[in-house]
Amino acid sequence: MACFNTQATMKVLVLNCGSSTVKFQVIETAETSTPTHQDHKLASGLVDHLGGQATFKLTRAGNAAGTEANITVANHEETVRVIIERLGSSAPDGALQPEAVGHRVVHGGSLFTEAVAIDEQVLAKIESLNDLAPLHNPAAVSGIHAARKIFGKALPMAAVFDTAFHHTIPETAATYAIPAELAKKYAIRRYGFHGMAHQYSLLRYAELNGVAPAQVNLVTLHLGNGSSACAIRGGRSVDTSMGFTPLEGLVMGTRSGDLDPALVTYLARKENVGAEEVERWLNQRSGLRGLSGLSSDMRELIAAYENDLRARLAVEVFCYRARKYLGAYLAALGGADAIVFSGGIGENAPLVREKICERMEWCGLSLDKNKNATVSGAEGPISPVSARIQAYVIPSDEEAIIARAAARLFRRETS
Repeated sequence: MACFNTQATMKVLVLNCGSSTVKFQVIETAETSTPTHQDHKLASGLVDHLGGQATFKLTRAGNAAGTEANITVANHEETVRVIIERLGSSAPDGALQPEAVGHRVVHGGSLFTEAVAIDEQVLAKIESLNDLAPLHNPAAVSGIHAARKIFGKALPMAAVFDTAFHHTIPETAATYAIPAELAKKYAIRRYGFHGMAHQYSLLRYAELNGVAPAQVNLVTLHLGNGSSACAIRGGRSVDTSMGFTPLEGLVMGTRSGDLDPALVTYLARKENVGAEEVERWLNQRSGLRGLSGLSSDMRELIAAYENDLRARLAVEVFCYRARKYLGAYLAALGGADAIVFSGGIGENAPLVREKICERMEWCGLSLDKNKNATVSGAEGPISPVSARIQAYVIPSDEEAIIARAAARLFRRETS
């Protein structure tokens, strides 16, 4: 068996493969590092629009401008190969040579409740879960195959699952009220997603306030093109808005979130299409895009808020649904220390944060208007110091969670 790194830090290449994008970072991290202060981001980048003419962006530490180029890549294997080659050419001294690779995998089902080292058996199990997240898991699997082909088996690789943080959700919150034999037969339960984002919010909030994560009770709102809420008690996820798939819960960029399940067969019958087509509508044509008829981008809807009634309605529905979940989770937790906003919308849209927190003074939650207006794309409190429930903006860093999970797996010797 191989001997893994036992040094204080480890350089991890983090690969986050989407259907048409690959995000990547090289992070020098320590298993015991805090979320930010001891994680050194050596390089980061993005390849966008796989399948033809793509855009490659790479930024190295100390070079804020970075580089950008057009490349032609047909698939994930070609993309990962380009990433590795360009990382090497940008640092010929080997400074960006990884000691491990961490892969983001959206759905671990009931098979994976923590990060795992990837081997043939693990990869086969991950592939068996493709049906549970058809828009996400196959892309991750492609990225894993590509990295293994390029690096070979000598370089250790970890799969880190978005569902893993939510495996602590109790049975009462995870169980759907459907026939128990069907739920057991097909492993149907509420799994939850965005686990790494919610976990990072927890860890960073605890660090900022000098408390142990196990002492923290939070409601975290990760708001972006995909959005979810999470109730955290004693540093553990006890409920979350996404369920068996990422379609459940909050209104999102193109996803409907919660709705009456009878709508699927009703629309299939009325439109003379299959249930699969209706599901596609709910995933790709609904949410902010479907409500507004304009865009799935919250920035565009806020710009049109005053003059476009459908854009305004989309923003209001988005915020109302989030406020309902916030209130429900505060009730489920019996109160909380704080709420934390993250994600592209949560971090950059003061108007959305304001509307979500409207009329929440009854539970001790309020925003400081000046703080809320000035904290955009940055970290900080946005509530009055005197508020019983604090509110924070904490930009998400899922890559740090992945790198640290890989370091935790591989910083030991095996015989």
